[in-house]
Amino acid sequence: MKYKRILLKLSGEALMGERQYGIDPKRLAEYAQEIKEVTDLGVEVAIVIGGGNIFRGVAGASNGMDRVQGDHMGMLATVINGLALQSALEDAGIPTRLQTAIKINEVAEPFIRRKAMRHLEKGRVVIFGGGTGNPYFTTDSAAVLRAIEIEADVILKGTRVDGIYTADPEKDASATKFDFITFEDVLRKGLKVMDTTAFTLSQENELPIIVFDMNTNGNLIKLLKGENIGTKVQL
Repeated sequence: MKYKRILLKLSGEALMGERQYGIDPKRLAEYAQEIKEVTDLGVEVAIVIGGGNIFRGVAGASNGMDRVQGDHMGMLATVINGLALQSALEDAGIPTRLQTAIKINEVAEPFIRRKAMRHLEKGRVVIFGGGTGNPYFTTDSAAVLRAIEIEADVILKGTRVDGIYTADPEKDASATKFDFITFEDVLRKGLKVMDTTAFTLSQENELPIIVFDMNTNGNLIKLLKGENIGTKVQL
C-alpha cells in the first residue's frame, strides 16, 4: 500500500447522503465498508469529521449568536457524528475508538496523542471529535493538527467532487481538474482546498493532502493502492 497511516477528513454534510440534514444510516454503512477494505489490508486509519449536517458555529454567529457559544455547539455536533460513525464501523466489525478534544468521559476518551497512536498500531480506527477543542478553528485545522501529531503519511479529504479544479465544476462546465498541484500554486491561484490556517499548517509541516470523491465506491482503496485518484497537493 502506498500509505501506512492516513488521516481521513470527512465533512458533516457527507453523512447526510440524500437527506437535507442529519445522518443517513445508508451512507454511514457505505463509508464503514470502504474503511474496512483498507484496514483489512493493514492501513492505519484515523478520521476527523465535521459537524455541518447538524450545526455550524459560523452560521449561528451570522444569525446573532455568540461565536464562541456557536463553535462549542459545532464541536458537540462533531461528537454526535463521531458516535454515529463509530457505531457503523463497529457494526462492520472494525474496532474503533472515539477521542474528543473536549472532555466527555462518559461518551468518549479524551484525546491523548500516545494513546491514539497505540490504538492505531493495534489496528483500531481512531475518530477524533470535538475539533481542536478551541473556538474559531475549523475541523480542517483539527484534521491537519491531528495528522501531524499522529505522524500520518497523508491527509485524505473526502468530498463530493473528484479533485481540485480551476473553478467550481458544479457551476462552471469549462473547469479542468488538476492531478497534482503545489501548495504555492493553490495559494497563488486562490483555489479553495481547506481554510488558510489548516492549509498553511499542512504546508509548513510538508504533509501532502489528497482531495478525492469519497462517495464513489472503491475510490479509497484505489487511491491507497497508488492509482491516480483525485488531486494531490504537495510541495
